[in-house]
This record gives sequence, structure tokens and C-alpha cells, in this order.
Amino acid sequence: MGIDSESDVTANLQIGPTSLGMVRIFVEANGTEIPMDFDPDEAEEIAEEIKAAAGRARAAGMKGGRRS
Repeated sequence: MGIDSESDVTANLQIGPTSLGMVRIFVEANGTEIPMDFDPDEAEEIAEEIKAAAGRARAAGMKGGRRS
């Protein structure tokens, strides 16, 4: 499965600070828990990547004539 493949998997996503000054992205799906800790600079880079991907997805949706 690649980044552009559809999936029926449902997951929980939580994001927040830890007591040690890290940013945790916590994913839970099908009984599997994946905690990922990032320093604040890394977390901001990830946030920028997510915003850029959202912009590209929005643009691709408009080119395809579909809007949800």
C-alpha cells in the first residue's frame, strides 16, 4: 500500500505535548498503538509538510472538477 492507495482502515490520531517537552503524535488502529515523539522544531516541519500536502490535495481536487 502506498501513500496514494485508498484504505478502509480506521485509526485514532492524537497530537499533544509530552511532559518532557516533546510533541507526541499517537496513532492507534486495530489494537496497535504507535507513539511518535518529535522535538518542537521537527513537529513544526511536519506541520508545514501537512499544510503543503493539503494545499496540493485541494488544488488537485479543483483540477478534477470535484470538491467535497
